[in-house]
Amino acid sequence: PPPGQTQLPDWDGLKLRVRTLIASHRVMIFSKSYCPYCNKVKELFRSMHVEYYALELDVTADGPSIQQVLAELTNQRTVPNVFVNGTHIGGCDSTYQAYHDGSLQKLLGDSKDTEPYDYDLIIIGGGSGGLACSKEAAALGKKVMVLDYVVPTPLGTSWGLGGTCVNVGCIPKKLMHQAALLGQALQDSRKYGWQYEEQVKHNWEIMVEAIQNYIGSLNWGYRVSLREKSVTYLNSYGEFIEPHKIKATNRKGQVTYHTAETFVLATGERPRYLGVPGDKEYCITSDDLFSLPYCPGKTLVVGASYVALECAGFLAGLGLDVTVMVRSILLRGFDQEMAERVGAHMETHGVKFIRKFVPVQASAFFRLQIFIQVEQLEEGMPGRLKVTAKSTEGPEIFEEEYNTVLIAIGRDACTRNIGLETIGVKINEKNGKVPVNDEEQTNVPYVYAIGDILDGKLELTPVAIQAGKLLARRLYGGSSTKCDYINVPTTVFTPLEYGSCGLAEERAIEEFGKQNLEVYHSLFWPLEWTVPGRDNNTCYAKIICSKRDNNRVIGFHVLGPNAGEVTQGFAAAIKCGLTKELLDETIGIHPTCGEVFTTMDITKSSGQDITQRGC
Repeated sequence: PPPGQTQLPDWDGLKLRVRTLIASHRVMIFSKSYCPYCNKVKELFRSMHVEYYALELDVTADGPSIQQVLAELTNQRTVPNVFVNGTHIGGCDSTYQAYHDGSLQKLLGDSKDTEPYDYDLIIIGGGSGGLACSKEAAALGKKVMVLDYVVPTPLGTSWGLGGTCVNVGCIPKKLMHQAALLGQALQDSRKYGWQYEEQVKHNWEIMVEAIQNYIGSLNWGYRVSLREKSVTYLNSYGEFIEPHKIKATNRKGQVTYHTAETFVLATGERPRYLGVPGDKEYCITSDDLFSLPYCPGKTLVVGASYVALECAGFLAGLGLDVTVMVRSILLRGFDQEMAERVGAHMETHGVKFIRKFVPVQASAFFRLQIFIQVEQLEEGMPGRLKVTAKSTEGPEIFEEEYNTVLIAIGRDACTRNIGLETIGVKINEKNGKVPVNDEEQTNVPYVYAIGDILDGKLELTPVAIQAGKLLARRLYGGSSTKCDYINVPTTVFTPLEYGSCGLAEERAIEEFGKQNLEVYHSLFWPLEWTVPGRDNNTCYAKIICSKRDNNRVIGFHVLGPNAGEVTQGFAAAIKCGLTKELLDETIGIHPTCGEVFTTMDITKSSGQDITQRGC
């Protein structure tokens, strides 16, 4: 008898039973309850809304004998063993292959032959990732549609094609950051001999108009680019109503329906509100700030995210009275030494910080029962608001008047209202993000996801673009290259920019152990700042090296002007396995900020002084 059975089986009876099971079920899966490949096949049929019958051989008394019968019948000894309408498909890989080449659908008798899909690919979301994926797929000869719809903010702000980065993110943020830097340059210029009599002041309206005009040109360029590549663009809200089919609703409420073989979710995120009285009525977010038709005046920024600090930084640089209300730490997820240095520089340059206060009332976000009010004292452009908040560490109450309250406490994935539950796509219920495999595929095989909505991945525009392009090439171009989410460089555009690549020091210690790391660091003084005589020993550079791996650089951090430009260059070297020895052998360009990384010789563990007295 087979292992696990004490009596000789009735082989003829078992063969009849197996054949009967195969013949009487549209989809018959011989399975084992603990097998991940069996579960994956079941997930596929569930996503297709196809009923199946599964016989779990590990919990069936004569399971081992049935497996022997199947081996004789199909020459396959493993599970899952799948049959569709009496035809043997095979195991997990064979079933998925049949799904991708369409033969599975034919065996099921689906209507794909008589009613072909409208599109090869529909992408929901016309941001950086969605547009990159759509254009790449179209270039590979596929019929593609992009849906993009901006749900207006509570104050009615909306924008054109291109997503967050172009309209209410990286682009306007960097331009307003530049406007603030020009103000600092004007102050420095007097020390360089520039003389001007007129009192210098900033005009918010002129700046906003110029930035919005540039963004408008980008919106138009994206539409032209889609048209040139024969990508169909719909300014409509997409929502799944059944497998492979979406409903698209435009601004006028008109509805159309579209089908596709494959879908990509690229819906991005939107700012989170506090969930307290007065937040949506009287406060703004970054979605509103960059097109605000009036100067915001005295501003309270709630939050300590990179969005919060960047906005606070350029508003202060434009000459406004700015306060940042912080719940706990600055720049959560970033290197905390660097984050505190960012905050210290901002404080030195006039940004006020209120620590350990939160404007919240029984908010799940903060998980604290505390009191807040945002009251409107006076309407206007800007008006006047009164903010009340309670300390997280005591009975203190904070009260102050502001013209504008900007909320920047984080962002939520736009995944909860697009019908994902209708087709069975799983999301992380805590944050709304979408779990995917290493090929950006969701648990539903014909649905993929890219960009900020991915669970556990980086929320950066270039990452979404790279992932979108590579996904299209894998789907339609025969490529096998996957998006690499390791050692991705980024920069926080605070007044003193912070660039990083690799691990934060805290994370490196967690991962490698402090004893296995060497941290080299140095303060530096940009030559351009010496004549104005400002901010000496404020800029800071740090590399984290793994002793066990030839002092390979696993963390790169720089705080200084043009940090993004500096970091971008070193990121390529880090990708190539940069070591401390290679940095030491590199000859620096003098005089630059980046050269500090070629001359670092002081370790943190030595405790030596790192202040600089000249170049």
